[in-house]
Amino acid sequence: MQIHLIAVGSKMPRWVTEGYEEFARRLPAECRLHLVEVAAGKRGKNADVVRLTQEEGEKMLAAIPKGAQVVALEVGGKDWSTEQLATQLDGWLHGGCDLALLVGGPEGLAPSCRARADQLWSLSRLTYPHPLVRVVVAEQLYRAWSLLKGHPYHRAG
Repeated sequence: MQIHLIAVGSKMPRWVTEGYEEFARRLPAECRLHLVEVAAGKRGKNADVVRLTQEEGEKMLAAIPKGAQVVALEVGGKDWSTEQLATQLDGWLHGGCDLALLVGGPEGLAPSCRARADQLWSLSRLTYPHPLVRVVVAEQLYRAWSLLKGHPYHRAG
C-alpha cells in the first residue's frame, strides 16, 4: 500500500519539510508515504476565498490515485487514539488499495473533498496550521506502524 498525503501548499518552512521527511523516511515500503503538494491559490486583500478553496479542492481530487481509499483530515472528523489509528492502519494495509489523505489549505478543505472522502479524521478539536498537519500526520502514521510491529518507538504508559 502507498499512502498519498495530498496537501495544499508548497514552499514550506524548512522545519516542516525536515519534520515530515524524518517520519516519512522511517515508514517501510509496505506503507510508503508520498507527499503530493497542490499549489495554493493566491490570497490577497480581495481574494475570492471560496473560489480558491474550490479550485484547490478540484486539484486535490484530481491527484487521488484511482481506486484509493480517501480520508479527509477535518476538525469535525473522527478522533482516534494511537491504538485506534493503528487499527485503522492495519485495516488499510490489508485492504488491498492505496490510501489518500487530504489536507486542506488555510481555510480548510473544499466541500467536494469532504464529500469524496470515505472517512473523516480529526487530529484534534484544535485547529492546526496546515503546514504542521503534515508533520503530525507523518509522525502519527509512523507511531501507529511502530505499535503494530511492536517497535519500541511507541511506548504507551
